[in-house]
Amino acid sequence: VFVKVKDFQVNLWLVKKPCMHYIRYQRRFLLASKGTFHFMNKWKCYLVTFWQWHFSLWFHSRRIYRKQLSNNFLEFVGYLSRVLMKPSVVRSQILENAFPINNAIKKFDILIPISPLIASLAKARFCNVLGHPISKPVWADLSDSNIIDR
Repeated sequence: VFVKVKDFQVNLWLVKKPCMHYIRYQRRFLLASKGTFHFMNKWKCYLVTFWQWHFSLWFHSRRIYRKQLSNNFLEFVGYLSRVLMKPSVVRSQILENAFPINNAIKKFDILIPISPLIASLAKARFCNVLGHPISKPVWADLSDSNIIDR
């Protein structure tokens, strides 16, 4: 295979961070990746081929749907969460007789799966399984880093 020098950087970008996440939920499974569209198409073909040869179950690849999620994400406690940038309008008026000015700013909203986070905090006995905090007087003397290290 002949690769031009100008295309070499693009080819490296296609295989950079080939990380796959497998999720099963309510009789469905999801494959998530930080990769590119080409990378996901490749994995879709591999998955269909593996499924057909290993389980002798034939189905069409059109039943596998791809959806590109937001490019803005945040990694927090081992979970990937979406970061939504919502525009919101702030109305300000500097002087009493001045015209009101509408400033559009982008608001930073984060969606994090809360159930695993509450479960890990309950396991460390910071809260109960409903998410209500358990107060202990000893924790008042600990620094934040000591609490996180626990």
